Amino acid sequence: MLETTILDQVRSVFQHLEARYVFHITYHPGHEQAQELIGFLKDVASCSDKLSCRMSEIENPVLEFTLLKDDVETGIKFRGIPGGHEFTSLLLAVLNADGKGKNLPDEAIRRRIRALQGDISLQTYVSLTCTNCPDVVQALNIIALLNPHVTHEMVDGALNQEEVDALKIQAVPSVYANGKLLHVGRGSLGELLQKLEEAFGSAPQEDEAPIERDFDVLVLGGGPAGASAAIYSARKGLRVAIVAERIGGQVKETVGIENLISVPQTTGAELANALRTHIEHYPIEIFEERKIEKVKLQGTEKSVSTVGGEVFHAPAVIIVTGASWRKLNVEGEAEYIGRGVAFCPHCDGPFYQGKHVAVIGGGNSGIEAAIDLAGICRKVTVFEFADTLKADQVLQEKARSLPNVEIFTSSQTVKVDGNGEKVTSIRIKDRLTGEERDFPLDGIFVQIGLAANSAPFRDKLETTPTGEIKIDAFCRTTLPGVYAAGDVSNVPYKQIVIAMGEGAKAALSAFDDRIRGVI
Repeated sequence: MLETTILDQVRSVFQHLEARYVFHITYHPGHEQAQELIGFLKDVASCSDKLSCRMSEIENPVLEFTLLKDDVETGIKFRGIPGGHEFTSLLLAVLNADGKGKNLPDEAIRRRIRALQGDISLQTYVSLTCTNCPDVVQALNIIALLNPHVTHEMVDGALNQEEVDALKIQAVPSVYANGKLLHVGRGSLGELLQKLEEAFGSAPQEDEAPIERDFDVLVLGGGPAGASAAIYSARKGLRVAIVAERIGGQVKETVGIENLISVPQTTGAELANALRTHIEHYPIEIFEERKIEKVKLQGTEKSVSTVGGEVFHAPAVIIVTGASWRKLNVEGEAEYIGRGVAFCPHCDGPFYQGKHVAVIGGGNSGIEAAIDLAGICRKVTVFEFADTLKADQVLQEKARSLPNVEIFTSSQTVKVDGNGEKVTSIRIKDRLTGEERDFPLDGIFVQIGLAANSAPFRDKLETTPTGEIKIDAFCRTTLPGVYAAGDVSNVPYKQIVIAMGEGAKAALSAFDDRIRGVI
């Protein structure tokens, strides 16, 4: 079934396996794809003497297999044939079980996984053509491997269509935990772990001592401002650590970027990878998938504690945790982020040239976005929840003067609809009459504001009423040795190029304070 070149590659991947692994196949002999699955797994097993297959016939019309390590269940199951993009998930399941996978987390993340409470049964419904599904499958397989109270199964939606219809699944990957929807769409190990912690709680082992780490500079955040701050600090010969949920930050949610000067066109994913590559040119330690729990910013020695028992110390802390677009939190929104649901008209607007888009929000940012998009798009429809627009009068007058802009107030967004690949319509409820109506369109720009990711610092530093950290012209905060840059700060204009410059400025200010003895 598998081509010779692929089998040769698999042999190379599995040549150093230490434990013995069994693909325990459970199937109904009459299933139309039973022999295909058996042949597929036998081909994979032929690549190492540490792999074998075991078959069990049952009366139920199922097609699945579990992974056993030294005859013990690993907690990983595949309901379907993991071909396509999921072939990597199968290979990594074996490698990670053997402790040799490159995507295994470090000890701090392992602690958080082991601390998850309760028995948790996870199912991820996938399409074998989905490019986002493998990341989710692989992350949850890791969690199952590291916590004996967690099981995870990949479910091929095409082979289990009745189940998909019963659950009314409209997008993949869709993750269920103990029968309840937990997550939809792309996601990282850190995001999924955090959702599991929120849903089931954590009970860390009392005998696990905190993991203490010391640096000269702590950069809290891995977006453009964080990358810039870390690189500028490292170039001064300082010991630098990035503590972040993910490298790239909010940039990863941007489809296209055409306003980063000197780079005519790139994507959020490409820029995030470029940031990581640049960071890795320097001796900067990256601690990804971290969630900040508490901070101590007074005094000469600052400390930052993360979930999982890690404590970072440094005399200088640069806060670059960014901001998050306020989301609608309605059905369909998460599934179509990056596929019709957008948040930045400057970045993504040109991709909707000649098309019909909606802008959600009638404040300054929403009406400014509508005016901006009207010069690009065929039609712009603004929906405002309140009875009147909140934007400045001059902006309202300008928007109403444009022939391709229409405005609806007292309008509540109920649902985002799509065809599985992109947005096709939005459902709006008239708050005065209660009537619901579907508006066919090509894109939706959510403009209900940005929320600074400053929660851990708000009782330690001076912030604006909206939570942005106040800084001076040198990115210094109200505490010596503490700096902020980018979207988490009150710097005007939330743009990638501005964040990069502000991150560099914060690093240079921190170094200047260091050599002058301020910190």
